[in-house]
Parts: sequence; structure tokens; C-alpha cells
Amino acid sequence: MIKLSVVIITFNEEKNIRRCLESVRDVADEIIVVDSHSNDKTRDICLEYNVCFHQNKFKGYIEQKNFANKLASHDHILSMDADEALSERLRKSILLVKENWQYDAYFMNRLTNYCGKWIRHSGWYPDRKIRLFDRRKAKWDGKKIHEKLFLEKGSKTAFLEGELLHYSFYSIEQHSNQINKFSGIKAEVMFEDGKRSSVCKIVCRPFFTFIQNYLFKLGFLDGLHGYLICRNSAHSTFLKYSKLYKLQKAEKQKSTL
Repeated sequence: MIKLSVVIITFNEEKNIRRCLESVRDVADEIIVVDSHSNDKTRDICLEYNVCFHQNKFKGYIEQKNFANKLASHDHILSMDADEALSERLRKSILLVKENWQYDAYFMNRLTNYCGKWIRHSGWYPDRKIRLFDRRKAKWDGKKIHEKLFLEKGSKTAFLEGELLHYSFYSIEQHSNQINKFSGIKAEVMFEDGKRSSVCKIVCRPFFTFIQNYLFKLGFLDGLHGYLICRNSAHSTFLKYSKLYKLQKAEKQKSTL
């Protein structure tokens, strides 16, 4: 049987971290928590579970997750966010894998809870994630908020039954605040990649985003919550292209000076 390190990064997660730790305590041979200097009760709760608690200045999700992986005593890692938890079925699947590890990484479906409702459509499910892996074959990479686990060429993967439960937003206001924050970061990434916006994109892209998620990805089956998610996704698209357009104008003004 392999030894498994559960790795979690945190910042002010007192509302979520206990649920996360409870769900992994039976599968973990050790739990590593890397905290970005929380000022709530995150640390106190973690220490109740005898975790290996570290604090590290946050430079980005990619940097923080790779730093946390290096602290693990074991090469086999289950990477979790503090607002996630293992379903009972996924927990059993991981226990079986521990007894007979055959692949380099395992992926699973993530099921998101939005304001108290589990969302099974709207472009949010199935949200497949690789979270169980051999760190000798994997590394976090990507751009700013778009961190992704990259595997070595030729790595073999398998699917795990069960769901990674994601407790995303407790209020619409919380969702809106994140959209305002992340849309600016996404616009900056797009700008750095050479992508450009236009009045047509600002007007049309949000409309197509809503239609795709609400109709083609069956968001209407999620009821009012589905409508809100699809509407907010469209608004996020609007903000992203509007902020990208603003960056373009600023660049143009600089070039004319």
C-alpha cells in the first residue's frame, strides 16, 4: 500500500477547512497545509487535526501549490482546496487506489454547491480535475488564476468513481465580487497573450456565453440557480472583454505620446 500526502493551501478558510479535513482524515497518511498568513481561525482549526501547518507568503496559486507539494513526505499526493471535500464514494475509491496504485495520476468529477444547491449543468458539471497523482510525474503550471496540473509525456491516467464536492459560493454577492476581481486578471492574461477585444466582442460574446450555458449545457435544468450562474458567466465575459478593451486603449494612448 502506498503512503498518501494530502496537500491543502489556505487563506482565511475557517468556514470551510474543518469539513475538508474531516473528509480526508481516513485516506491521509499525512496532511500538509500551507497557509498564506490567515487572520481568522484557520490555523487553530488545522492544529486540532494534527496537520503539518506551514505559512508562506502567497505569490500565486501555481507557486503556492508547487511549494506545498515539495513539503510532502510522500510522492503520492492528493491535492485539495480548502473549500472542497471528498464524497463518501470518492473516499472509498481513493482507499482502493492506495492498495493497488497502477497509474501516474487519477482524475475525478467535481460537483459544485452554489448558494446551497448542487449544480449538475450550466457548464459547471462534470468539472473533471486531476487531484491524485505521483508528484514525480506532475507539476502545477499555467497563468495566474488558471493553474493546471501538467503531467509528464506518456503518463497514464485513470478515472475515479465518486465526486469531489466543491462548496463555491455562499451568496450571490460573493460570486459577484469574485467575478469583478477575476475578470480583470483574465483580461490581463489575454492582453499578454496578444488577444484583443472590440465593441462587437463586448456585445456579442456575453450573449453567446449565456445561450451556450443556459440552453446547450442545460443550465435551465438547475432552476433559478442555473439562471443566476449563466447570467453571471455572461456578465463575467462582458467585464473581461470590456477590461481588455480598456487595456488596448491605454496601450494605444501610450504609443501616441
